[in-house]
Amino acid sequence: MNDDIPLSILLAALILFLIISGFFAGSETALMSLNRYRLQHLVKQKHSGAIKAHKLLQRPDRLISLILLGNCFANTLASSLATLIAIRLAGEEAIPAAAAILTLAMLIFSEVTPKTLAAIKPEMIAFPSAWIHSLLMKIVYPVVWIVNVCSNLLLRIAGVQIAHGHHHALNKDELRSILVEADRLIPQRYQKMLMGILDLESATVEDVMTPRNEITGIDLEDSIESIIQQIQHSPHTRLPVYKKSIDRVIGFLHLRIVLSQISHKDFDKQKITEHLLKPFFIPASTSLHEQMQSFKAEKLRIGLVVDEYGDVQGLVTLDDLLQEIVGELITEEIDVKKQADGSYVVDASITVRDLNRVTHWDLPTEGPKTLNGLIVEFMETIPKTGTCLKLYGYEIEILKADGKTIQSVKFCPPQ
Repeated sequence: MNDDIPLSILLAALILFLIISGFFAGSETALMSLNRYRLQHLVKQKHSGAIKAHKLLQRPDRLISLILLGNCFANTLASSLATLIAIRLAGEEAIPAAAAILTLAMLIFSEVTPKTLAAIKPEMIAFPSAWIHSLLMKIVYPVVWIVNVCSNLLLRIAGVQIAHGHHHALNKDELRSILVEADRLIPQRYQKMLMGILDLESATVEDVMTPRNEITGIDLEDSIESIIQQIQHSPHTRLPVYKKSIDRVIGFLHLRIVLSQISHKDFDKQKITEHLLKPFFIPASTSLHEQMQSFKAEKLRIGLVVDEYGDVQGLVTLDDLLQEIVGELITEEIDVKKQADGSYVVDASITVRDLNRVTHWDLPTEGPKTLNGLIVEFMETIPKTGTCLKLYGYEIEILKADGKTIQSVKFCPPQ
């Protein structure tokens, strides 16, 4: 009976099954290569092909069973047809040659080519094929169900738990990698903002605070004339008010409240204390993310950072937290001046995080928060002016030091 079938029909059927095999192989790669986040976006946009593909991928075990079932069926029939054609043309002696030719043809036309195309253009292949797979799933579902039951049973025996529709959430490092790889789609300034948001949870208020020795405040022990002059010329809108020491702070003063009153003859220190806002204290270990939420809940913009003993270590504002997000857009780069020879002259009071942000270096941020502290910890002493050292791979020279702190340093250009 096989001899009654024309050779041309057998060849056409063989080519058809090779195409079918390529379809299943390519659609498998395409569906598994889909970007899950873009797929979810397209589903929300009511893309019909995406909806079908998303539904199929909810049960990958069933999808794989269906694809492999179709692939095996096509390959088996193609192999049988190749054998018949070989016998028809040259007898049984041609079967090994036919097997070799079929293997090469299947490798090229049914595996490598469709899978490569699917990997390059997954959506182009996946969405149309999802319609076909959805229809085939309804037709051969009983067979797929039996295959799945047997396969899942074997996996359970091997100790593998099957979680259908489970989606692995991205951790922070994985999300950071996605942002880095998306540099062509996201402008660099916005990319850095998103990176800053990711860092909010790992950084603490101690990383961004104004150090204690740099806090500008109103000392009620000063004369009223000195206080008025300070209010008139202050670059800040809110100042801590204290007596003798910042550790004895009694509140924060919003300067706009008293600016209209300082010209009155009866303006005195009592007027200042009447308008004070309650001081807000922040533990030094508080993360930036938590503090952002705290400022929002308390409707505040400023607070004093204290250590475990309650001593004031610094001052942090909402602007300091926002600067961690917007980064270089408002970073005062005047603290870092690049020279003509490629070196940098740096104010040693700058925080290590700001220095890394401006210069794109990678100095450690886990220990001391300022460049001055980092150098002192590294040398275990306060260096003198003119001292040269190699700090974490960077050659630096101390330009100015007063015996208590380092004022400025020079980072030599890399050799």
